[in-house]
Amino acid sequence: MNQAEIKRKRTESVLKELIPEALGTLDDPRINTLTVTEVACSRGRYDARVFLDPEGRSETEQADALARLRKVAGYLKTYVRESEGWFKAPNFTFEFDDELERISRIDALFEKIEKEIGHE
Repeated sequence: MNQAEIKRKRTESVLKELIPEALGTLDDPRINTLTVTEVACSRGRYDARVFLDPEGRSETEQADALARLRKVAGYLKTYVRESEGWFKAPNFTFEFDDELERISRIDALFEKIEKEIGHE
């Protein structure tokens, strides 16, 4: 791992902590309780994809939350920049993380296969 990758990973780690903290300061219950599952920064750390846990939210609630997050992205950038003393913060792109759901479906399939094999 080279120096640039280490800096990127460090930035991702800091953002994973600061974004939920910034969201918690907002008065909107639809977005201030969101859980950040992962942050992936671009190579130059100019852009960051923020993955959120969709648990307990319908697709319309997710779409509403994403729209609200786009509106407060500037506030989040300012919060992160001022908290860390950075000159510049990355541009945020938000999306709900379906990986946890995909993993649970795969686990369910394995359990089903195991039961079928066990009954033969």
